[in-house]
Amino acid sequence: MEWSTGLSGLAVGLLIAVVTAPVGVSGAVFLLPVQLSVFGVPSPAVTPTNLLFNVVAGPGSLLRYRRTGLLHSVLTRRLMAGTLPGVAVGAVVRVFAVPGPAVFRLLVAGLLMPLGLWLIMRTLRPARPNPPAEPSPRTVTGLALAVGIVGGIYGIGGGSILGPVLVGRGMPVAQVAPAALASTFVTSLAGAAAFTLLSLTGASGVTPDWYLGLACGLGGLIGGYLGAHLQPRLPETALRLLLGALAAALGISYAVQALR
Repeated sequence: MEWSTGLSGLAVGLLIAVVTAPVGVSGAVFLLPVQLSVFGVPSPAVTPTNLLFNVVAGPGSLLRYRRTGLLHSVLTRRLMAGTLPGVAVGAVVRVFAVPGPAVFRLLVAGLLMPLGLWLIMRTLRPARPNPPAEPSPRTVTGLALAVGIVGGIYGIGGGSILGPVLVGRGMPVAQVAPAALASTFVTSLAGAAAFTLLSLTGASGVTPDWYLGLACGLGGLIGGYLGAHLQPRLPETALRLLLGALAAALGISYAVQALR
C-alpha cells in the first residue's frame, strides 16, 4: 500500500478522534464508511480493521482520562460485563450472517441514522424540571450486551452507542466518557481476538488491513489524546450536534447507496 494512503489514514484517524474523544466515542463508527468508500477495504475485513483502529487509538484518550480516576469505576465494570460476551457473538454473526457489501451498508445506515438523530434530539431537547433517573445496573449491563453484539458486527467497539444512550438517561458526560472509551478499548481487544480465531477456522475475508488499520489507529492515538485534553475547553452542545449531524448524514448516504 502506498505511503499516501497511510498518511491519509493517519490524518483521517486523527481528525475523527479529536472530535469524538471529548464525548466518549472512539471514532470507529465514523471511520467505518471512510474505510469502505474511500480506502476500499472489503467486507467483512473492514470490521477487524476497525477493531484494530480502536486497539491502537484507545490508549491516547485513556491516558488523559486516567487522571479523572473514573477508568476503574463501577460503570466501567458493568459495561465490560455486557460488551465482552456480546462482541464475541457479534463477530460470529458478522462473518456468517452478514456477507454482502450492500446488506452491510444498509445495516450501517440503520445504525448511524438513529445514532445521529438520538444525539441531535438529546442535545436540542429542553432540560426537564426533574432529570431522568439513572438506569439500573441490570439495565446498563443488558444494554451493554446488546451493544456489544452490534459492535462485534460493525467493528465499532460499542462505546459510540453506549455513550449517548447513557448520557440521555441522565448520567453525566464526565462519568460516561472515560467508561465508554475504556469499554470500547477492552471490547475491541476481545473482538480482534475473536476474528483472529475465526480466521484460523478457515473463514474467508476476516484478516484486517494491517497497514491501514495501524495508520488510522496512530492518528486516532494522537487525536484521542488531544480530544480528551480539550474536553473541558470545548462547548459540549456544539460537539454533540456535530456528531449527530455527521452520523445522520453518513447513515443517509449509505442507505441511498445500499438501495440503488
